[in-house]
Amino acid sequence: MPQSKVGSAQTSPTLPTPAHGVRWTTPIVETPGIVVLGSWIWRLVRFLVTLPFRFPVTVACLSASAGAWWWFDWPGPASLWGLAAVVSLVWWRAWPDTYRTWVTLRLLAWWRHVFVYRRHWQPVLVISGLAESYQERRYLPRIRRVTCSEWADYVRVTLVAGTAPADFETRVAELAHGFQAPSCRVVVDGPRRITLEFPRHDTLAEPLDALDVPDTADLTALPVGRCEDGSPWLLRLHGTHVLAAGVTGSGKGSVIWSAVRAMLPAIADRTVQVWALDPKRMELSYGRDLFAHYADDGESAVALLELAVADMQNRARRYAGKQRSHVPGRKDPFVLVVIDEVAFLTAYHPDRDVRRRAENAIATLTSQGRSVGFSVLAALQDPRKEVMNLRNLFPDKVALRLDEASQVDMILGEGARDRGGNAHLIHPTLPGVAYVRMETSPAPVRVRAAYVSDDDITAMTNAYGSASFSGGESS
Repeated sequence: MPQSKVGSAQTSPTLPTPAHGVRWTTPIVETPGIVVLGSWIWRLVRFLVTLPFRFPVTVACLSASAGAWWWFDWPGPASLWGLAAVVSLVWWRAWPDTYRTWVTLRLLAWWRHVFVYRRHWQPVLVISGLAESYQERRYLPRIRRVTCSEWADYVRVTLVAGTAPADFETRVAELAHGFQAPSCRVVVDGPRRITLEFPRHDTLAEPLDALDVPDTADLTALPVGRCEDGSPWLLRLHGTHVLAAGVTGSGKGSVIWSAVRAMLPAIADRTVQVWALDPKRMELSYGRDLFAHYADDGESAVALLELAVADMQNRARRYAGKQRSHVPGRKDPFVLVVIDEVAFLTAYHPDRDVRRRAENAIATLTSQGRSVGFSVLAALQDPRKEVMNLRNLFPDKVALRLDEASQVDMILGEGARDRGGNAHLIHPTLPGVAYVRMETSPAPVRVRAAYVSDDDITAMTNAYGSASFSGGESS
C-alpha cells in the first residue's frame, strides 16, 4: 500500500474558463408539444373573447358586412360596412386614447342603461310619485337613451301626456337617492322630453388652487373656479350685480378674491377700479393696495357708497342722449363696488341713519348702475328679508353653504331648491362649493370657487398694487 507524503498539497484539475476560449451553455429543455399547443389555443380564445370589448366598432362593422354579403347578397352595403371597419381600425391606430375613451364610455352607457336605470326605473318613479302603480306600464315615462361622459350619466326621457318637466324638477332628491347619485338635475329638451343628469362622483371634492392670472380680463366671463361638469366657472360682472350668500367659512372670500384676481390685468391697465367696503376689517384689508378706494367702518363705507352714486349719476348725465352702453376705458373705467358684509350696513349698524343711507345708496347703484359701468359684488351671511330686502336687485346670485333649506329659495329664487340647488346640504368641509343661478338660466349650476391664499394676495398686491401703478387711494 503506497504511503502518502505528509504536508503534500492536493491539487484539483484546472477548469476551463471563458479566457481559455471555452463558452458555457445552459442545457436546453424542450417544452412538450401539448403545452405549446395549449398555450396557443388559450391565446386565441382569449383574443376572440376580448375582441368585441376591445374593438366593438370593428366587430360590429365586420358582422354587418358579413351578414349583408352572406344572407342578403348585398355587395354594396357589405363594402360600406367593411370600409367602416377599416376606418375604425385606423382610428384605433392613430388616436388610441380617444378610441379607448369612446369605447369605454359606450360600454359604460350600455351597462348603466340595462342594469341601473332600466332595472330600477319603474320602482323609483312609483315610490317618488312620478308614476301611478306597477301595473300601468303604458303610463310610465320611457327612457329613450342613456349616454355617459367622464363624470355623469345623461338619461333622456320621453314624458307621458299629462306629465310636466316641473314634476321631475320637484323630485330631484328622490331620483338622486333612488339611483344612488350625489345629485340630479333636470334639463328640458322639449315639451315632452327631458334629460336627467346624474353625476357618478363628486368632481368638486378637491379644493382648487388660485387660478393663473389671465393675460386679459374679460369682464363678462371672468374665470373664478370650476363647474361640476369640469368646465371653467365664468363669472360675469360687467352689466350685472352679484350677491354671494353663505354662512361663516363657506367660501365667500374665495368668490371675491377670485373675481379680483381675474381682473388684475384690467386693474393694472386702469380700465377697472375696485372700491372695497370691509366692515369686518379682515377679508379685504389684506390687499387694500389693489383698491382705488377702501373703507372699513360704517361712516366711511356709507360715504364711499354715496360717492359711487354721485360718480354714477354724473356719468349717466354725460351719456344721456349720446351713449347707451358702457365701454371700459381709462376715462370711464368699470367700477366694481365690493361689500364684504352688506348686512352690517343695512341691518346691524347701530345708527339708523347710516342703515338708511347705505340701503338707499345700494338700491340706487343696483337699479341704475349696470348700463354706465357700475357693478356691486356683495357678500351676505343672513339672507332673510328683514336683513337684506334688496336681494331682487341682484340679477346673478351665488348660494354657498346655507343653514336652512328655506334660505335656498331666498337667494336663488323660488323653486331653486326643487330644481336641485341644495345649498343647505353642502358639507362644511367643502368651502367654495356653491350653486349659481344666472340671470339667463333658471337652473342652478353647482360650482366651486378657487381658493386664493394669503400668499397669493400678497403676490397680487406686490405685482399689481399701488406700488406698480398710480391709480389707487384709500378712503
